[in-house]
Amino acid sequence: MEKHTLYEINEYIRRIIALNLSDPVWVSCEIAQANEARGHCFLSLVQKDSDSDQVVAQAEGVIWQASLRKLRRKLGRTLDGLLQDGIEALLLVKVDFHERYGLKLIVEDIDPAYTLGQLELRRRQIMERLEAEQLIGRNRRRHPLPVAVKRIAVISSEKAAGLQDFLQQLQENAYGYRFNCRLYPAAMQGSQTEEEVIQQLRKVERRRAHFDCAAIIRGGGAKLDLAAFDSYELCKAVAGSTLPVLTGIGHDVDEALLDKVAHTALKTPTAAADFIVHRNREFEGSLHQLGQQLRLLAGHKTRAAAILLERQEQVLQFASKQLLSRQEETVNRMAGELPRLARQRLRLEKQRLEQFEQLNQLLSPEATLKRGFSITLKEGKAVRSAQDLKAGDKITTHFEDGEVNAVVKED
Repeated sequence: MEKHTLYEINEYIRRIIALNLSDPVWVSCEIAQANEARGHCFLSLVQKDSDSDQVVAQAEGVIWQASLRKLRRKLGRTLDGLLQDGIEALLLVKVDFHERYGLKLIVEDIDPAYTLGQLELRRRQIMERLEAEQLIGRNRRRHPLPVAVKRIAVISSEKAAGLQDFLQQLQENAYGYRFNCRLYPAAMQGSQTEEEVIQQLRKVERRRAHFDCAAIIRGGGAKLDLAAFDSYELCKAVAGSTLPVLTGIGHDVDEALLDKVAHTALKTPTAAADFIVHRNREFEGSLHQLGQQLRLLAGHKTRAAAILLERQEQVLQFASKQLLSRQEETVNRMAGELPRLARQRLRLEKQRLEQFEQLNQLLSPEATLKRGFSITLKEGKAVRSAQDLKAGDKITTHFEDGEVNAVVKED
């Protein structure tokens, strides 16, 4: 049985590769992971099935220090955007196989146009999905921004220059407004951006009663640096927020898809802060205008009330004079009638008095006695009934011409 050592097999593979892949070739792949160490950049490259998203091929790659410096001179900051986890890339690679270290793809060049094209294609697909699901403008339609903004949940990187610009612009505003900003830190670049921003949005959502709005803040960068803000899941989370979400993502011309689903999109963090300050200024101006209108209206009402009061005063004075005149006439008339009425009353009372006097004379004891009647007294009191007397009582009977004393005897 023929046998071979592992070294022999690997050497054979190396010779085959060297023979068939002697020149660099362009390879399309996805960068699963990119790490810089000791001046080199080590890559994990994968290819995924378009339907199942499962990895169907995998290889390790490296950009040696010399090539990395060359690419940085050629591509500048764009290179950092290209060497991101999850980025589709077209790499010019030299296939290298070592008997001990195995297969490795030596990256010599990168085509940024390919990556940008793939990103644009993906961006268009996501845009169509957002439109189909009516997520564009949803946050603005459902959650109006308060007329005055004071409490802001800020989602940004703690070290982002754009964050400092945003906070400084708010704090040093010319009108002396005070803002309560709370930072929810999240990555603003790279593969972690989507996950961390969504996570912080959920935290803000749980405390939505404490905020007037949320603001996603990031400074400027290349198009590849902002690719994370074209994420469907991130756009969906912003569209579904119950707080109005502002974006201040630094870019020049192109809008990130996140800007399209946000309540209000501003070009830069500074512009976002200016927008909030000027909104509050407009609210203050409307209050001043309403105050002026209120003062004018109050002045009109006061003058109208003063005129009405003056008229009422005149009417009251005229009415009081008329009433006083009528009362004076009544008093004068009564004063003229009073002596006559008094004399008439005196005559009537005098007649009544004379009648009482005559009646009194008719009913007096003396008159009664003159008419032939007598009055019997017992102990100074008139006896009205025989039952009031008993044997032995002393009585006195008065007549017109005298009196008779007697003692009651039994029959």
